[in-house]
Amino acid sequence: MIKKQRNETTNNRGGFGGLRLARKLSNKPGFDITLIDRYNYHQFQPLFYQVATAGLDASNISFPLRKVFHKSKNVRFRMAEVQKIRTSEKRVVTDVGDFNYDVLVIATGADTNFFGNRQLIDNAFPMKSTVEALQLRHRLLHNFEDALYAQTEIEIQRLMNIVIVGAGPTGVELSGAIADMKRFVLPKDYPELDFTKMKIYLLEGTGKTLAAMSEKSSAQSLSYLKKLGVTVLTNSFLEKYDGKTVLLRNGDTIETATVIWAAGIKGNVPEGIGPDLVARGNRIKVNRYCQVHGFENVYAIGDVAYMEEPAWPHGHPQVAPVAMQQADMLVNNLRREEMKSSKDLFEEFVYHDKGSMATVGRNLAVVDMPRPKLHFGGFLAWIIWMGLHLMLILGVKNRFFVFSNWLYSYFTYDQNLRLIFKEFYREKRV
Repeated sequence: MIKKQRNETTNNRGGFGGLRLARKLSNKPGFDITLIDRYNYHQFQPLFYQVATAGLDASNISFPLRKVFHKSKNVRFRMAEVQKIRTSEKRVVTDVGDFNYDVLVIATGADTNFFGNRQLIDNAFPMKSTVEALQLRHRLLHNFEDALYAQTEIEIQRLMNIVIVGAGPTGVELSGAIADMKRFVLPKDYPELDFTKMKIYLLEGTGKTLAAMSEKSSAQSLSYLKKLGVTVLTNSFLEKYDGKTVLLRNGDTIETATVIWAAGIKGNVPEGIGPDLVARGNRIKVNRYCQVHGFENVYAIGDVAYMEEPAWPHGHPQVAPVAMQQADMLVNNLRREEMKSSKDLFEEFVYHDKGSMATVGRNLAVVDMPRPKLHFGGFLAWIIWMGLHLMLILGVKNRFFVFSNWLYSYFTYDQNLRLIFKEFYREKRV
């Protein structure tokens, strides 16, 4: 979120959109920026699944927000939890005190959407933060430890089976990474277990995987997943899950102690934003300038913002490029406003879709590019995917460690981060 007080801008949430906006306004005359986030680090969300599957350490994909602004004279960071926005008073209420603003930008991102299913909230694993990725890693590893002592076949099956719900990029990438663990790593770690009994299920409510991508990518990803031994169940809906047994809408059951929920997200709308301003998916309605409807000094960008434009009549996809492009546009408009430029010179937002991609497993990925219209699959797409993600990671040190881990894993067919921290695991497991 961003606020401006006596030419101050405050940005809440160190995600892709909020962080980009703060960096672009850093050391710009006329702006004083306060960045508010409940975490003191930026999280590189596209690689959460690699933290969850022991491919990367959490520190490799996290970067301290204060370090980002070491050379900035006008950006301050405050670690705080936003409790409420009082638009009538131009004030943000947090657990550490109140912050006044002239201009407020909400960039609070999105969280897991369980669609009100209490059983899933209590028993399934989301993966929308570094902490949640670590919790999932501990559960996955501890289940195999527990399987060594299981007394019955159904207990062993339950501990070894994994169900992933949602075949978008997160679900597909996670399924492929776990399948690679099953092929190359787990049999060496647990020679006493028969991994032919381990089943990885990917459930998808629509008729195909990667539904938002091209038909070629969808078909190719499905082929890759089957090649890796993942059981893909399309047109399948999870009805109930009690922590032990998944019940599908068609009546079938799956025994599993681990359900990973990747089937929906919802915007993190702060309290104080009226329900009439919230659209489908719990996103804040904004105009083409990213202004929240009814306010001239309150903006929303990224996953929490709902904007309609001719090419996207139902809103933009909730992906990092949208957030970053909205941040760029908003920076330009705020600077024009600071220079007292005519409103006619302000930009309207137009999303430039540069393509989409997803990795499925070792040497396997799919890439779609709209202009020129191109599709890549297999090893070439995998190299493109790795190169782009490596460039987007903050910090030379982080890039080096991520690249080193990838090289090590590629040549050794192994990962070296399969650590179970007992106290952390017990605390989070309860």
